[in-house]
Amino acid sequence: MRSSSDGLRVRIGVRAANADRNAAHFGYDRGATIYTHTTDIGPPFAQKVISTNGREALHVIDALCSHETDLDIHEHYTDTHGYTTHVFALCAFLGFRFAPRISDLLEQCLYTIGRPADYGPFNALLKGRANTRVITRNWDQAARVAASIRHGTVSAALIQRKLAAYPLQNQFAQELHEIGQIEKTIHTLELLRDEQMRHRIERGLNKGELVNSVGRALFIGQRGEFRDRVIQDQVRRAGCLNLLIAAIAAWTTAYLGDAIAAVEAEGVEIPEEYRAHISPIAWEHVHLLGWHHFDPTAARSLDERRPLRSGIDYEDAGDDEASVAT
Repeated sequence: MRSSSDGLRVRIGVRAANADRNAAHFGYDRGATIYTHTTDIGPPFAQKVISTNGREALHVIDALCSHETDLDIHEHYTDTHGYTTHVFALCAFLGFRFAPRISDLLEQCLYTIGRPADYGPFNALLKGRANTRVITRNWDQAARVAASIRHGTVSAALIQRKLAAYPLQNQFAQELHEIGQIEKTIHTLELLRDEQMRHRIERGLNKGELVNSVGRALFIGQRGEFRDRVIQDQVRRAGCLNLLIAAIAAWTTAYLGDAIAAVEAEGVEIPEEYRAHISPIAWEHVHLLGWHHFDPTAARSLDERRPLRSGIDYEDAGDDEASVAT
């Protein structure tokens, strides 16, 4: 399974210790970031409230290793702000295929193992050789740290933050940097030669953006503002937000099956390859404002669905013919 991660900027309307200034996102106000991990099938599976001025890459790995679900993630996408060479290296140790979108791809520097040969047009991109002696000398330590991260003994964000503070004095930090340069070189070359991979990364990141857009729509009547001073309360609110998004996705998924069956009953064929791109993340059918009362004793199951809307002209609906489930 594949996943992606991205940040949702949220204003903090009260005095809070973790409220940061960022004119690009909040103007004169302060705020934080909800960093969310999203599956390729739609719903989010992990979230974390972080500093809006901090590097998002520090928080990529923790959610992949400790998401407390049955998801088997093997490939993960981020934007340019979501990667560092340390993330590349740790993902390689932990068994994840890390595939970020890299801006200015043709300006990236490539590294070789051993003496570089003549690579033709790629010679202009070659910067140097990876220091394999540093890698060999500290390999066992890196394996132990990766095992500690995998089993939750230590936080990957904490390790990377400490390594970034003393990158030249720490042999382990240098080793991760060298391994990360090798992994980044391999990934850059694959991006240059594999158009399908570039499209796959863009699709994964677009699904994360879609989840963020739903979050903005749901977040307190589209105001998108924290009113909690304590970060623990903000974390609970962010978790409730993602729970709502996941509930909407689950309910919409059930209706999508009915909608596809109804459309095909009208003689409109939806190819199998198109169905994989129909996302259950939608909110046009949700009442965003008002009071919602829930009675646990009269809970409705997914099998008790309302009938679909009738009278839809599928020829006029165009590409949206499969999204009229609710």
